[in-house]
Amino acid sequence: MDGKAPRTRIQEKNTAAILEAALEVFSQAGFRGSTLDQIAKTAGLSKPNLLYYFPSKEAIHVALLSGMLDLWLGPLRAVEASGDPVETILGYVQSKLQMAREFPRESRLFANEIVQGAPRVLGIIEGPLKELVDEKAVLIRGWIAAGRLAPVDPHHLIFSIWATTQHYADFDVQVQGILGPSEARFDDAAAFLDHLYRSALTPR
Repeated sequence: MDGKAPRTRIQEKNTAAILEAALEVFSQAGFRGSTLDQIAKTAGLSKPNLLYYFPSKEAIHVALLSGMLDLWLGPLRAVEASGDPVETILGYVQSKLQMAREFPRESRLFANEIVQGAPRVLGIIEGPLKELVDEKAVLIRGWIAAGRLAPVDPHHLIFSIWATTQHYADFDVQVQGILGPSEARFDDAAAFLDHLYRSALTPR
């Protein structure tokens, strides 16, 4: 027990409203271009009411990023030694693409944070995120050594998966501008990425 009283239903509702509003505002205007007044207005709350829940714009931003990172890293944590290595990694690719499809604002929020030098999440990147990626790199190297996976650099493999899947969220305007607004772009991307990574990872 941490000694804190449980939040009431209205407190939980208002917190969720603030985070949803902040996600909308931050994903459109970025951290620097957003204000507490904009977030409060979007949430349907007064600024003093908002400040009851979060002391600053940065506190809201950190709460969003922390929750998003936990969600975003779930599929990578699920990459385990059991099962076929190629199919396991392909499953990770498809999970990441699906998240880009379902959570584009969250992806753009994180991209904006990274472009700014990750001032609010650098500790997470250099700590827990690095540890998780290094852990999965060891697993991938083990698969390669056992001849179950084509020889690739594990870290750059993970980076490339992030790049090729999150592109469809972070640069959605560009993708739609070229391909049109049809949801088929995600289905086509899923088929293409499956072929791309299957070809690259299957042992010869």
